Amino acid sequence: MTPDPCEEITVKALVLAGGTGSRMRPFSHTTAKQLLPVANEPVLFHVLASVALSGVKDVGVVVGTTGDQIREAVGDGSRFGVSVTYVDQRKPLGIGHAVRISRGFLGDEDFLLFLGDNYLEKGLTDFVSRAVQSGFDANLLVHGARDPSRFGVAELDGHGGVVRVEEKPANPRSNLALVGVYALTPAVHEAVRSVPVSSRGELEITDALQWMIDRGLTVGTEPVTGAWCDVGGVEDLLDANRVALGATRRLLEGDVDSESTVVGPIHVAEGAVVRRSHLYGPAVIGPGAVIDRSTVEGFTSIGAGCGIRGSRIGSSVVMEKACVERVNALTGSFLGRASVVSGPSTAAGGHRLVLGDHSSAWLAS
Repeated sequence: MTPDPCEEITVKALVLAGGTGSRMRPFSHTTAKQLLPVANEPVLFHVLASVALSGVKDVGVVVGTTGDQIREAVGDGSRFGVSVTYVDQRKPLGIGHAVRISRGFLGDEDFLLFLGDNYLEKGLTDFVSRAVQSGFDANLLVHGARDPSRFGVAELDGHGGVVRVEEKPANPRSNLALVGVYALTPAVHEAVRSVPVSSRGELEITDALQWMIDRGLTVGTEPVTGAWCDVGGVEDLLDANRVALGATRRLLEGDVDSESTVVGPIHVAEGAVVRRSHLYGPAVIGPGAVIDRSTVEGFTSIGAGCGIRGSRIGSSVVMEKACVERVNALTGSFLGRASVVSGPSTAAGGHRLVLGDHSSAWLAS
């Protein structure tokens, strides 16, 4: 991205929200994985908010089979302060393919490419501003990974330039994982037209980047600041929830009675009711939720319209309209919409459950 000191630079964003979410089943059977909640907000909403805060206002959102859900949730983007254009990707044929079919939206402008199921604690503002000033043809956000073979991997030369990128290599040449955020110039369009489909049946963005490197174009990297969560599975989503809740501020908008205690950063949304209960932050309680004779421990998100009665729950995500009754201890759990967990249960060690939408479980003591 090469700045012109005489005029303001226009950067677009392309957010990918078309993946099928096979690792997020059973939830992705009923919900687009990008709409699963992190701190009671869909992960895609966090992505769009980060894009808006970086100063980018013109956003293309690539959607697939769950496109209707994404359109309904995001709308025209005005709630985030951006303008959204939708691009349909009929089959999940890779990131490079998503860039290729978005050429009409992107035109000949620099753009930010962001996978819509990534959570970045510190957002994008610094990355975007530095990418614009770098003069590189591509900038890649990277993070040291314990198992880089799960990701695209960047190999650097002695001066910090990228000499090789590989997609999920069996023997990674470095531990620098591509986090799914790229600042790209229009040079990438020739690259995605030129590379063949990979053995996975996809047009890989890593192949396109390597094509650019092989032709002398410059590709740089920047390390992630703060936490990064690739929300590909349930454990990843619980990790993202813990990170996001770390920024919670104490705000009691709902009805908390005098017999209840609230300790630490808790957001009790307007319309929520807390009776004879103990809340320990960080945690969020959604609008219309009822917490009765229960304990909600830290790093827990309770969605809108939930009922938690006679129970104890911690380090969990409870989606809207779910109900937990007479369960002594739920921890590290993920409960889908309108799911029901009931007791009586007095197990000292607690329970860990992953329930899809409208599921039910009864726990014996």
